[in-house]
Amino acid sequence: MFKLSEDYSSGFILEKQIEWWKAIVYSINDGILVIDHQGFVRHINPEYTQITGVTPDIIGKRLKDYRPGAQLPETLADKKCRVGVYRKTDNREYIVDMAPIIVNDKIIGAVSVCKSLTEVHKLSQELKKKGEKLEQLQKKMNSLYQAKYTFKQIIGRSGGLREAVYVAERVAESDLAILITGESGTGKELFAQAIHNESSRKNKPFIPVNCAAIPSTLLESELFGYGDGAFTNAKKGGKIGLFEIANNGTIFLDEIGDMSYDLQAKLLRVLQERKIRRVGETAERSIDVRIIAATHRDLQQLVKKNRFREDLFYRLNVIRLQVPPLRERKEDIPDLVNSMLHSSAMNLSFEHYPPSPYTIDRQTLKILLSYEWPGNVRELKNVIDYASCMAEGTEIKVQHLPELIMKKGIHLFEPVTPSNQTLQEAMEEAESKFIQQTLKRFGSDIEEKKKAAKALGISLATLYNKLKRYHIDF
Repeated sequence: MFKLSEDYSSGFILEKQIEWWKAIVYSINDGILVIDHQGFVRHINPEYTQITGVTPDIIGKRLKDYRPGAQLPETLADKKCRVGVYRKTDNREYIVDMAPIIVNDKIIGAVSVCKSLTEVHKLSQELKKKGEKLEQLQKKMNSLYQAKYTFKQIIGRSGGLREAVYVAERVAESDLAILITGESGTGKELFAQAIHNESSRKNKPFIPVNCAAIPSTLLESELFGYGDGAFTNAKKGGKIGLFEIANNGTIFLDEIGDMSYDLQAKLLRVLQERKIRRVGETAERSIDVRIIAATHRDLQQLVKKNRFREDLFYRLNVIRLQVPPLRERKEDIPDLVNSMLHSSAMNLSFEHYPPSPYTIDRQTLKILLSYEWPGNVRELKNVIDYASCMAEGTEIKVQHLPELIMKKGIHLFEPVTPSNQTLQEAMEEAESKFIQQTLKRFGSDIEEKKKAAKALGISLATLYNKLKRYHIDF
């Protein structure tokens, strides 16, 4: 049986490898020229001829002799790479990258890779267009996640609300974490949006996330995103998370108290390291996001019950804003009602309202004032929307209120005849009479006034201020 010798076999394989590498060089779309350690040209590919006009006749000749201005021999001598070198010969313009060829720590030659300036310009234009498209997409995304409320649209500045607004305005420009607490329906997201719009991030995304509305099994992937094939039915190519969408902007984590204990640990790392990791990936991504959290729960009690991480609580509780319930600031009801009658979104300035298309009679105002509003401003908004729809004309009366509100308030008041009072005057008269009725029930000494204030849903100091304001002698 005929058998190739070992030397012949090795030479045959080497020859095949050389042919294979030549084929690769010739198929590359960039121009390539190679010189050996003595500066003689060993290879050029057809694309090099196409770009520079240099023909294969140069092979076997010293590059310096054939092209005196060539810089590749300098790369051979100083062992330094050269990138983006502009060359022009015979009206041909191109860009050249040069590098030494090193084998076993020894320079055996150098390679020049060139691309025509026309192609470079074309690639540059394509890159510019893609950059412009990316910028347009970024602007579109920012507009989709834009906060619309400002501090001017927070209606009512009395009592605890005044203090909350004052603190919020002072800290808006900082990047400190903020925790907003208050009952459901008090307007915690309204504060978060106002803070965002008062900060340097106002032109960047504002991303609201209701942690209670998203199942805990999905919340992590929604917040941090996931990689390709991270789990069954995962979107091909992965998905960007809400933290990445909010980059350079603000993320509002509503109902943070409902977040699972395990996910709280990952959120803590985001606060500490300013990095996120997509589900199913190992690489971390840096982000610049301001975190505003909100809850109607008592987080300190949850900490004691080991349902909320103490370290996360102190990280979030850098600035704390307490939004008071509506029952503690009933003097704001007329302004709130006036705004709600103009816009279901409550998007009018606190300082100025145009004439309302609706009016409310005095008895209806008294009922609104007497009600405790467990659903706070959100509930008041729903009541006004309902009454506006039920009203046959432009005047809202008691019979236009929801049945629950009527039953709780209508028995307190006798029918009244229409008057020329303004909305504010009617409210003040109703409030004064209601305070007097309450004091008659409880009494006038200090302990009885404390009970009366509690029944009214206000502090004792607020009660004394109202007694003085309405000249009530008790």
